[in-house]
Amino acid sequence: MARASLRASPADFDSEVVAKAKICLLDFLSCAFEARDHAWSRQAIGIARPLETGATIIGTGKPATPGDAAFANATLGHGLVREDMHAGSICHHGVVIWPTLLALSERTPFSGATLLCAAIVGYEAGAKIGRALFNADLARLYRPTGIVAPLGAALAGSHALGLSENASISALSIAANTSSGLNEWPHTGGSEMYFHPGFAARNAIAAIELAEAGAYASETILEGEAGLFAAYRREPLAADIQMFAGRPEIMAVYNKPVPACNFAQTAAQAALRVAHELPGADEIAAIAVGVPDAAVRYPGCDSLGPYAHALQAKMSIPFTVAATLARGTIEEDNFSRLDDPDILRLVELIDLRGDSTFTAAFPAAQGAEITVRLRNGETLQRRLDDVIAATPEQIRSRFRDAADAVIGARQALALEELVDGCASLADGSRIAAHCRIQPSNTSEFRKRADTTIAATRGLQ
Repeated sequence: MARASLRASPADFDSEVVAKAKICLLDFLSCAFEARDHAWSRQAIGIARPLETGATIIGTGKPATPGDAAFANATLGHGLVREDMHAGSICHHGVVIWPTLLALSERTPFSGATLLCAAIVGYEAGAKIGRALFNADLARLYRPTGIVAPLGAALAGSHALGLSENASISALSIAANTSSGLNEWPHTGGSEMYFHPGFAARNAIAAIELAEAGAYASETILEGEAGLFAAYRREPLAADIQMFAGRPEIMAVYNKPVPACNFAQTAAQAALRVAHELPGADEIAAIAVGVPDAAVRYPGCDSLGPYAHALQAKMSIPFTVAATLARGTIEEDNFSRLDDPDILRLVELIDLRGDSTFTAAFPAAQGAEITVRLRNGETLQRRLDDVIAATPEQIRSRFRDAADAVIGARQALALEELVDGCASLADGSRIAAHCRIQPSNTSEFRKRADTTIAATRGLQ
């Protein structure tokens, strides 16, 4: 795995794969900017140790140590529960890989092409390990992102910095020793979930820097008798993990359209189609929701309440579906009123069950079906065989709205152009630097500049 990671070259990947990496980076930045003022984001930013020559914390003017910047940025990127998703490994790789690479790029600058290639390597390694390691039983206890994402990020960083094969192996192994993340939070609404990617990114950087310093770690960390698979899966690694055997794993990543749990995405989209045909949510008498068994079994996804925290609602398929039907839209505000009587009435009407067809198709496809029976006996039904991912256009729109609000339209436009031109960028650290709040000469000048850029965008 280390050898394949180091051997990867930007020339190995076609334009579609490179474009996917860029849009995943924009999506990560979009989430980070938008979640900047959430409580968990402020907490992660607040504990960062300032360092004048340090790495950027997105949406702030506070540079910090690379590890602390990566921790904060990973927490911000996860703060909406709208990060990108790799269903086969049940993992959010991007919220660990991008913070790791952005922080390292400001410590030891490397090209934009190297940044993209390293990210593709990180998605590949984490996804391949996660596919082999996780099943529904394991995912009920341990957070896949906390377990496998540090390993992918460690190899991504090793590639970006050009470490030796032995050092890359040690970085991977040390990162595996930091694998952690328990899934008690869906039952309580605890905010530790938001920090899982933060720990993973900070630990990945520590693992890389220890390997750079000459630390030696077990090269049998995956398949050994007390390695990752023996410890978590309780059975041997079935076969060697082959990197880039087929289409790169980043192409199996989808960008969430809904700020909620992965397993609630398709059900919410089907519910939205039903909502458009409803005479009124008060006419609903019963709701049946069919999803893959993995969705029913994931912690918190079957919750019928009570909902004390927004995270419990975001994890709950019944709440997400009920809020969509009650409000006729899917947006962050759906989770702002946990005591909404219209939503809670619909939650009580929901029968959530596993669908054998969807179960057989998962994780290659993630289907859902919503059947709503009205008081007059009429039935409304919508079935989707797979989640409909957010489009690049939607992601760009979300990025612009979020980035404009924090760093201003002019700087946001420059940042978007840097990401778009990343493959030819001599210094990839410019992307991270453009995520900082910059002091402006006059507020009036900035206001005029932002208005001009916004008007220009409206004509495009």
